[in-house]
Amino acid sequence: MKGISLNVIRLNKKYRLKNFGDTYEFEVMEFLSSENFKLKDINTLEYYEFSELIAFGRGKDFEIREI
Repeated sequence: MKGISLNVIRLNKKYRLKNFGDTYEFEVMEFLSSENFKLKDINTLEYYEFSELIAFGRGKDFEIREI
């Protein structure tokens, strides 16, 4: 895995996630568990959970970076 680890993700910070060729940019709004967060999409302003983004697993290109 490249990028940062899930345990260094912080509230109100913005991140970019790449997984299976898709890119997501989001802000962390709330911690739901140790590996699940409530997120706000930076571009569409939709809310969703981190578990929804990795529901199909982590691809070879899985990477999280702070923006």
